[in-house]
Amino acid sequence: MTARTAPRWPVRYLLFIGGLGGLLYGIDIGIIAGALPYLEATASQAWHLSSQQLGFVVAAVLLGSVLSSLFAGLVADLIGRRGAMLLAGVLFTASIPIMALASGYTPLLLGRLLQGISGGLIGVVVPLYLAEVLSPERRGRGAAMFQLLLTIGLVLAALIGLYQAHAVDAATEAARRLPDAQQAQALFAAKDHAWRTIFWSCLTPGIVFCVGLFWLSESPRWLVRRGRVDDARRSLQRVLAPDQVEATLAQIQAPDTRSADGKREPLLSRRYVKPFLLACVVLACTQATGINSVLAYAVNILNQAGLSGSVANGADVAIKLLNALMTVAALLLVDRKGRKFLLMLGSGGICVALLAAATLFFQAERGRADVQPQLHAAVQGDDLRLVLDDAQWQQLGAGIDREGRPLQLTVSYAYGDFTNVRALRSDNPGDRELRIERAGTVQPDSVIGTFFRRLHLNPFADPASAAQAPLRIEQARIGPVPPPAHGWAVAACILVFVAFFAVGPGVCVWLALSELMPNRIRSNGMSIALLINQFVSTTIAALFLPTVGHYGYASMFLLWAGCTFVFFLVAALWLPETKGKSLEEIEAHFR
Repeated sequence: MTARTAPRWPVRYLLFIGGLGGLLYGIDIGIIAGALPYLEATASQAWHLSSQQLGFVVAAVLLGSVLSSLFAGLVADLIGRRGAMLLAGVLFTASIPIMALASGYTPLLLGRLLQGISGGLIGVVVPLYLAEVLSPERRGRGAAMFQLLLTIGLVLAALIGLYQAHAVDAATEAARRLPDAQQAQALFAAKDHAWRTIFWSCLTPGIVFCVGLFWLSESPRWLVRRGRVDDARRSLQRVLAPDQVEATLAQIQAPDTRSADGKREPLLSRRYVKPFLLACVVLACTQATGINSVLAYAVNILNQAGLSGSVANGADVAIKLLNALMTVAALLLVDRKGRKFLLMLGSGGICVALLAAATLFFQAERGRADVQPQLHAAVQGDDLRLVLDDAQWQQLGAGIDREGRPLQLTVSYAYGDFTNVRALRSDNPGDRELRIERAGTVQPDSVIGTFFRRLHLNPFADPASAAQAPLRIEQARIGPVPPPAHGWAVAACILVFVAFFAVGPGVCVWLALSELMPNRIRSNGMSIALLINQFVSTTIAALFLPTVGHYGYASMFLLWAGCTFVFFLVAALWLPETKGKSLEEIEAHFR
């Protein structure tokens, strides 16, 4: 090893453990999708869970993540970056047996909540640790590795769910040869085993992450703040070339945090506020591209675009695989081309792809006919039950130039402030009836909702007023299903969108989160910025179905394109290039 060569294996090991944190984060997000169908089929029967309780099980990860994100910076400052990562790993690992061995609603909800708390800690602390430990030349690679393993975690969760789906299908075929009395019992056992096995399969990466942390050193910047200079020196020696250790240590020990008169600058000074706001804008704009909604609703989008169910599912798998492959490309480019270049390239490509998809949907949606009066006339006693046989489809689609294509009907309706959207296709055997009932739309308050309603702060719909509100058919439009060529064109736009996102914002968002924050506010600033990120993501997810139901997919893609154009301007005009600069040098830029 030469004097200017940094140790290789300690750095690679650090990148591996940091990447495992991204894997756990991806599993946190994606694992419930494969388990939910079997959990719903068995838990509702064995434990009599309502749909609302199942919704709480799904949403518990988000709640835990939001809560822990808010306090993750404080935890990282109190017990150290490595200590906070170990806490996250222990919570994740403990959540697996709690969920897999659950015999009722409470342990299942507790396990999901712990999983969410773990995810929120990982999302803040792992990028924070990588930024503070790695040299400027390797920081981009660390963030890219975190994002790469995050995408692989999503793919892994999908593959685990797919494997168990095949196992359940095989068990279903085998059960058909059993007597009727034993069929239900065999199917219940197969589905119960499926969702528990899906959760058990996540245990190994959690254990490896926890054990692997014991061979990592603590962040040198946290150690210096605690007065442990010798420990900080040893930590730097593991990741830096020998001739860089003392210079870096001196830079960390003497940051310029005082104004010209020698007083400590207030937190609202320009050097703190500007980079904090810039990081928050970058994280908000990253979610405002619509990436999470596109990945979550890809099958729905492609179905509406003209692809059949099986083809749309295949395209969905291709989208997630491309996301992982392009993250590998970002891993190679981020420390060569720089963050500013990749963010401009990524946001520009995303904007073009979204505009193209919006144009395609606008062409497909402009020929739809309004059938709201017909559906409103069919409402009886605040309910709607309409048999959609061939004759009814012909009647609703009278006068539409179909060119031999099937029809699709989109209905937006509401009881009071509770709204919902239904989309049906004439070529889908499962869409032979349109049934709208109050019980399936109006949901009672959760415990959290009840608490905030007592304080008159609840922003959600009020079930008390909706209990007597009449059914409103707000919009109903029918039109021909676009041809498969249109669906493939939309799929191509989404693939381009995902590719540019993976190369640009997908990786650089973690760097913006950790690099732009000044040392004095980095941990708590990252917590707040990630909380804003999650708030924007949740808001867009909540608005997605109502927006496309009222205004169509074209409007949603146009909104995302507008937000992405703002993202491009922020990256081009205000974002400084941080490639190859120490955290202290980046902070000095904002003085």
